[in-house]
Amino acid sequence: MKSQVPKVLHALCGRSMLGHALAAASELQPERLVVVAGHQREQVAAEARRQAPGVTVITQEPQNGTGHAVRMVIEALNTLNGIVIVTYGDMPLLTPATLQALAREHATRKNAVTVLTAHVRDPFGYGRIVRDEDGNLTEIVEQRDATPAQQAIDEINSGCYAFNGALLADAIKRVATDNAQGQEYLTDVVAILRADGHPAGALVARDATEIAGINDQVQLARARKTLNGRILDEWMRNGVTVVDPESTWVDVAVRAEQDAQILPFTCLEGATTVGARATVGPNCRLIDTTVGAGAAVTYTVANQAWIGPDASVGPFAYLRPQAKIGKGAHVGTYVEVKKSTVGEGSKVPHLTYVGDADIGADVNIGAGTIFANYDGVSKHHTTVGDGVFVGSNTTLIAPCTIGDGAYTAAGSAISEDVPPGALGIARSHQRNSDGWTERKRPGTKSAEAARRTRREKEGGT
Repeated sequence: MKSQVPKVLHALCGRSMLGHALAAASELQPERLVVVAGHQREQVAAEARRQAPGVTVITQEPQNGTGHAVRMVIEALNTLNGIVIVTYGDMPLLTPATLQALAREHATRKNAVTVLTAHVRDPFGYGRIVRDEDGNLTEIVEQRDATPAQQAIDEINSGCYAFNGALLADAIKRVATDNAQGQEYLTDVVAILRADGHPAGALVARDATEIAGINDQVQLARARKTLNGRILDEWMRNGVTVVDPESTWVDVAVRAEQDAQILPFTCLEGATTVGARATVGPNCRLIDTTVGAGAAVTYTVANQAWIGPDASVGPFAYLRPQAKIGKGAHVGTYVEVKKSTVGEGSKVPHLTYVGDADIGADVNIGAGTIFANYDGVSKHHTTVGDGVFVGSNTTLIAPCTIGDGAYTAAGSAISEDVPPGALGIARSHQRNSDGWTERKRPGTKSAEAARRTRREKEGGT
């Protein structure tokens, strides 16, 4: 991966590769879930426990092959009863449905081992699945050992298996290391079980992309695109409109309801939800944000915000954590809201900062208003009552309260409470210094314009 981050901790669609693997395995409701960790195991173990509390983490040291990894599990846990499914932390596209199908096939056929396989366009480098005339699995042949005829086989070994636990525990002890790498390969267990006369089978994955392993950033990007496409396909089949899937990115935990509309260049991340008939986009990034039914959000960044039903946000708005936009409210262009509530039907149309405030219902906040919440040491709160009109270019210096139905005059710096129904004015009296431009800025275009106008007026008197 050319990265300081452990490979299986690289993320796609809001979850690490390991998280995807654990989520798929957990859908089988296994009696025991085990992760084998080797390289950077402290970070891997922490992520495994975060994604699947109760998981058992076993250390593989040294990392001596897939067979060695399974042997470490058996030595740590002793005997394994029932079906043992082996899968990989760098196969994030493997679905629960495929793992469930593998377990069912294994149990139905009463196999000692069942291999998950796939037909691929280019099988180079993969172990080939060799079958007899009746279609039964006879062996798995690695690329370097395959004959020309075997190399032409397009069915490959995914590396995922279902085993009879007791038979696996016995066979894994007999895996040799007489190979070029001197490692224990899980593939050899298949040959051992076959030699012992036990039945072996194979299940072909319906979608070959599921078994794709991730080994570099290019493959990760391809997998991310595939998984994103799966999510959006499911959304669209359930009545969500995605105008341009190619430019829309969503995480696995994001939810959208019927008749929601997602416009181009939108990223929905974390636990974001989009309500029925809501429109999000274009050019939005929403993180852990709730969008109510019928709301409209455009050209907006929102993080841990709540947008009520029929509210409108944007364009070019920024909602920071704990921003709550009430039903039918409007937050407009170049407005930033942080840890504040904008009440039902209220409007913050443009060029405003709202921090640490509660704004009531049916309030109008004029352009250029600043909620001055920080004194350099502490944050302070502002309360704006229902039906308030805040004039343009007002600074509300917290802590203060603007009573219900009150007004503030444009250009005011309000540092004291304004009683309900009152007009708050806090600005100095204007004084004009006649002739200032000609005296102080001689030779400028401004001075020439002033001089010309003065002479015209003098000539007319």
